[in-house]
Amino acid sequence: MIIKKDYSVAYISMEIALENNIKTYAGGLGVLAGDLLKSAASQKFPVVGITLLNKEGYFKQKIDAHGNQTEMADTDFNFNLLTKLDTVINLNIGSEELKVGVWEYLISGEDGYVGPVYFLDADLPENKTDFRNLTSRLYGGDLENRLRQEIILGRGGIKILHALGYENIEKYHINEGHGALATVELFLQRYEKTEKAKIEAVKKLCVFTTHTPLKTVYDDFPLDLILQNQKDFPVGLKGLIKNRELNTLDLGMYFSGFINGVSKRHQELLKNTFPNQKIEAITNGVNSVFWTGPEFRKLFDDNLSGWRENNGLLKQAEKIPDEEIWAAHQKAKQRLLDYVKEKTQIEWAPEVFTLGYARRFTKYKQPLLLFTDIERLLEVLEKGREMQIVLAGKAHRRDTSGQEAIKKIFALKAKYPQLNIVFLENYDLNLAKLLVSAVDLWLNTPEPPLEACGTSGMKASHNGVPQFSTLDGWWPEGYVKNKTGWAINDSDDLYETLKKEILPLYYEAPDKWQALMKNVISINASYFNSDRAWDEYVSRAYKQ
Repeated sequence: MIIKKDYSVAYISMEIALENNIKTYAGGLGVLAGDLLKSAASQKFPVVGITLLNKEGYFKQKIDAHGNQTEMADTDFNFNLLTKLDTVINLNIGSEELKVGVWEYLISGEDGYVGPVYFLDADLPENKTDFRNLTSRLYGGDLENRLRQEIILGRGGIKILHALGYENIEKYHINEGHGALATVELFLQRYEKTEKAKIEAVKKLCVFTTHTPLKTVYDDFPLDLILQNQKDFPVGLKGLIKNRELNTLDLGMYFSGFINGVSKRHQELLKNTFPNQKIEAITNGVNSVFWTGPEFRKLFDDNLSGWRENNGLLKQAEKIPDEEIWAAHQKAKQRLLDYVKEKTQIEWAPEVFTLGYARRFTKYKQPLLLFTDIERLLEVLEKGREMQIVLAGKAHRRDTSGQEAIKKIFALKAKYPQLNIVFLENYDLNLAKLLVSAVDLWLNTPEPPLEACGTSGMKASHNGVPQFSTLDGWWPEGYVKNKTGWAINDSDDLYETLKKEILPLYYEAPDKWQALMKNVISINASYFNSDRAWDEYVSRAYKQ
């Protein structure tokens, strides 16, 4: 039962990934939001989530034999998982009125506790067609469409909370700049007599988390566009509008009393960019129970009683027998091989080293780094040290370089069959869970310092899978030489490490590889989890 007066924190995010058939996410931002809210529910912490319905999802990806990506509406949304409520609010878009409805989803926590998440929906018959489509597709449409989506999320999110009866919210946690217009709604509702007092009051209410290292990738809305859509926008606030544009990162920081990046490295970069701001670091984590595959969940249940409630107990992974670690991994790996055969008709061998790479395909993630020098890569694969390479990921519909990278991989796959490349289409939560639990090594290649955190390697660590990554995002914190994986400096270093360290260890020293798997769990999984991250938000951000 929801006792609304008890809920003290609202978490506002454009994406929240909860289940595979609720398509309101595109990638790590939404997955992190879902993981944090699941951890909050398991700890019975009174937080309510706010997001957009986006009933057509991000997009469903289809890839032809040549690697051409086609984006389609993702119609697999399971509305049976949500409850439509009668509550409707009014928003002003320019001189017109927009009505917004709401759907409810309940995260099950401990002892009957539930964590409510609300999905805002503009597809109401009272609205004109352009308005009805605003909550149809995540990150769809032009700049004005994006602005209107952010008005619904931010300003509409505040209004829907009040309409639903959540009157005791003490902190509004704005997850990324998409929800920053919530601060404007809070400012306009304040009753203090001076502008300065109103700003200070809003700062006491707001927590702002940014996941992006560069200000330039945030939305810059021209002032004229802002005023066309929000006639009451407080344009006179000193220092907020620059060059007749509103930047959502600036907006979130302007009105927030607690600002954080999502890794220590990210914090350092933000401090250099914004030397006048006090910026904290709360390194991301992933939900341990959700991202641990069934084989390792059973293994932990049998050997580490209580780990589901206290993820820190994963530190004791060294006491799990080596043979049980390996048997669990091989079962998970066979699930992946069965899936590969089902989708591609390619039959892979369980004894062959399998490398996984899956994420949003975009330039700064360097998805082609492994394939920079094909001759060097082929030299790595000596007889008896073969490798199977599985990749997955979507490129944004307007990201031509990301789409070209997928096509390049398919061309390499056709030209060099000895590389054993498989690309699995339509990367989603289910496929991600399979990949991180089943490959032998997780590859991560972002171009420093452009990765704010990255969490896929954390998910892999919960299944004993070591990471091979450039030293960016969370990896400078998680990398312990000879203990948790390997670091990449450049493509030359990548090939040398594969050839001289990784493949020899896997094929010729299985006992040491199994010890490595246990280290990954005890060092990385025990710390880089969303229970720990949520605890930090509660103790540091919400106590301000």
